[in-house]
Amino acid sequence: MGLVATLRAVERATRPYDPEFAEAMARRWAQLPGTAKTPGQIIGRHGVGCEGTHGVFPKCNLKCTPCYHSRDANQVRVDGPHTREQVAAQMGLLRRLRGPRAHTQLIGGEVSLLPPDDHAATLQIMREHGREPMSFTHGDFDYAYLQQLALGPDGKPRFGRLSFAAHFDKFMYGRRGIERPPNEKALNPYRRRFTAMFTRLKREHGVRYFLAHNMTVTPGNLDEIADVIRDNRDTGFGMFSFQPAAFLGDERRWKEEYRAATPDAVWAQIERGAGTRLDHHVFHNGDVRCNRTAYGFYTGDRWFPFLDGDDPRDLAVRDAFFRHLGKVNFTGTPPVLLAARLIRIIARHPATLAIALGWLARTAGRVGLTRLLVNRFRIRPVTFVMHLFMDAETVAPAWELTKRGETSQDPKLRETQERLAACQYSMAHPHNGTLVPACVQHSVLDPAENAQLRTQLPLVDTRTTKNPNNPANPANCPASQPASQPASRPVPKEKK
Repeated sequence: MGLVATLRAVERATRPYDPEFAEAMARRWAQLPGTAKTPGQIIGRHGVGCEGTHGVFPKCNLKCTPCYHSRDANQVRVDGPHTREQVAAQMGLLRRLRGPRAHTQLIGGEVSLLPPDDHAATLQIMREHGREPMSFTHGDFDYAYLQQLALGPDGKPRFGRLSFAAHFDKFMYGRRGIERPPNEKALNPYRRRFTAMFTRLKREHGVRYFLAHNMTVTPGNLDEIADVIRDNRDTGFGMFSFQPAAFLGDERRWKEEYRAATPDAVWAQIERGAGTRLDHHVFHNGDVRCNRTAYGFYTGDRWFPFLDGDDPRDLAVRDAFFRHLGKVNFTGTPPVLLAARLIRIIARHPATLAIALGWLARTAGRVGLTRLLVNRFRIRPVTFVMHLFMDAETVAPAWELTKRGETSQDPKLRETQERLAACQYSMAHPHNGTLVPACVQHSVLDPAENAQLRTQLPLVDTRTTKNPNNPANPANCPASQPASQPASRPVPKEKK
């Protein structure tokens, strides 16, 4: 390649914005209802929202209440080729409709029921479509499984980084070693065991990681939220996400008056755990009635926000970020290339450097020089999130009206329609070229989808009796086999 061609290639690679990414965000912004077009809205200004898979491995080997799974989910066999095929089709549609970059969860039932090679191949498919994948798990698998996922046959890392969202709460029954947790605190050793596997993986093989902690909230564990955060803030989680239970999925598992755990009550407990007020109006992800988010970091045992919503100068920083950096794709961009793109933006808009330096000085002042020195200037970014799913009884009629292009005059249904239109979390249906909100997927579409999959991928009834000490023997594991099952072992039929 000649000098001129090389310079042109460098110029193209370091252009701050990808036009296709910018166009995808503009389309997404145009689709938002007016109620979601707030000054702090991220969707359409620094991303297109999150995505998730569906119908790719519905089965789970824990029994949880509440759970958004439909009645047939646990009667569908886990099948690697099916997962890869369906994920490829769904990612293709997301790539076409949502543009070249997005965060996407590999989610369905329990992801570690997939053989490690199939799991790894699926993550690679997602990356090939420009997605940053996050595997959703109950965390009840062993280091051997994680290592087989992370490393190829040659023993070298397949990925530079892995992302997992691990769900832990006391309403999950069948976890190895603690079949029915008496309280949230009893799960802390299992939370620490989970994060420790990733610490070991990074130490031994250099694979970086991001871990999110998910927890379903009902009146039965509402007052335990704060202790969960305080007890686990230093264990390696980069996000704590809480989901007040909703009336969707298998109604046989609805055991409590879920809505007694109101959004304000849940957020108050999250603030207790963080030890400070959490302003969820600085940034919005979709509709604030669905999602509350607070971005910040720990220095020692104190959490600080990246931006102070009470300081107009920090809100000006937010606005400048959207204006000059919102179209920049940070995720997955090599550091050297990202630095080059930022330099070009600063050269074009020199005021951004002064704005950034002013923000840095104010933030350091809030933290305090003494605290920074004591902690050797180490900070740990930790995000707090609350996702409020909607009940099936309102989602179904609201979605039917939306499909007909009608707006309900009933305040509750109209609110549901607005929230669905602003949904941060979408799922793809390649057979008809549509994207649907997650609440619609779980409330309206999952039951029929999983009933069909039950016929397409029926469970294989096996009896493992040769080795009575084998933990994969259903007789030795009340919740069926452990998640780290070998790839060659069929999934045993769930016990009744």
